[in-house]
Amino acid sequence: MEFYFGLVNSKKRLLWVLRPDFMLGKGSEGEGISKELVEGLKKRGYIVGWAPQEEVLAHKAISGSLTHTRWNSTLERLDIKDVCDEKVVEKMVNDLMVDERDGLLKSAAKFAKLAKEYVSVGGPSHSNLDRLIKDIRLMKRIALSEKSSI
Repeated sequence: MEFYFGLVNSKKRLLWVLRPDFMLGKGSEGEGISKELVEGLKKRGYIVGWAPQEEVLAHKAISGSLTHTRWNSTLERLDIKDVCDEKVVEKMVNDLMVDERDGLLKSAAKFAKLAKEYVSVGGPSHSNLDRLIKDIRLMKRIALSEKSSI
């Protein structure tokens, strides 16, 4: 529940995508989102059971993405559950959306530019893919000519 309270306490606007079976106390471990948390988010966020991830992440209003990646089981295995409380999650959200936002946006823009250059005609990824296709075609021709000469 630390994760959920941290999100609520961050006071940031958010879209929260949860598995439908996790909504309102229906989680796999009897956990779920309490009515208190749902009410706490109503003024600045939405809780949905599904969202098109690529479209959401590409939207200009999005300043970050946070995932639990099996949060509870990870914390239990690492035995750090007591260390990571709602204040830690709240700080992570604020760091992402306020303190480090500009740096992250610049970094993302830099990598997006590099990715476009790499996959554009003449870029290294495009050239390597083109070379791979040519090699495969050549291997196919060689295999067919060897097969026909037998």
